Amino acid sequence: MNSKNDLLHKKLCPKSGSFETEWMLANEMGPNAIWLAEILAERMRLKENMRVLDLGCGRGMTSVFLAKTYDVNVCATDLWINVDDIWSVVSDAKMDNKVFPIQAEAHNLPYAAKYFESIISIDSYQYYGTDDLYLGYITRLLRDGGQLGLVMPAMMKEFDKPPEHLTRKQASGGVFWDPKECFCLHTLDWWTNHFSRPGIVDIEVAETIPDGWKLWLEWEQIKNGGGFSGFPSDAETISADGGEYIGFVLFILKTKPRGKSELGHSLKLRL
Repeated sequence: MNSKNDLLHKKLCPKSGSFETEWMLANEMGPNAIWLAEILAERMRLKENMRVLDLGCGRGMTSVFLAKTYDVNVCATDLWINVDDIWSVVSDAKMDNKVFPIQAEAHNLPYAAKYFESIISIDSYQYYGTDDLYLGYITRLLRDGGQLGLVMPAMMKEFDKPPEHLTRKQASGGVFWDPKECFCLHTLDWWTNHFSRPGIVDIEVAETIPDGWKLWLEWEQIKNGGGFSGFPSDAETISADGGEYIGFVLFILKTKPRGKSELGHSLKLRL
């Protein structure tokens, strides 16, 4: 592992340095969502007091980061984490006037059309956004010209069968490739085609995060060093892969102008 002064995240995500590692360890649910949120947010047009949806916010860590760092108002929305647990994280961070927790399923969000100026989703969209109809539904919540910013674990290239090193059991006891979930991971080209076909957004940014796998590995090593006892570490698999298959994609999509009839059609898709 690199020395503390040579850690990749300090170069790629300097603003995350104001958040204690212990706090991130206590609230993490996978790859370091704050690091990924910073990489994404720095490319977006976030403005003071803007309304932002943090979709799949987990325990609210990214919502706190966005509110503190960019002074935006955040609806912290997740299905699996109770709002009381999110509120505890938000209140402890003294962001109770900027972050508002909501428990909701991604296909049944309790927000008005064009309510948000930006939507951000970190390590979440891949679980529901592969649905061909979902882009029309979620962008209904954005104002015309609003941005949908996404960072997702992804495949760097396609395969017919998962490589052996992704499927073998690690010393941590975990297996990286779970066929019940991991086939939602796709390549940059797959997602670009997926977002382009409906013709309802302009793709402003579509790229893999340079050294994304190294950033992921670095967090797994920090978790191991901190005695983290939550999700089994994937450091072994990520290290063995070396970025051949595993990484992150980043997208920023801008909504095109829409009429009321188009918004109504998107609403009906979920009923």
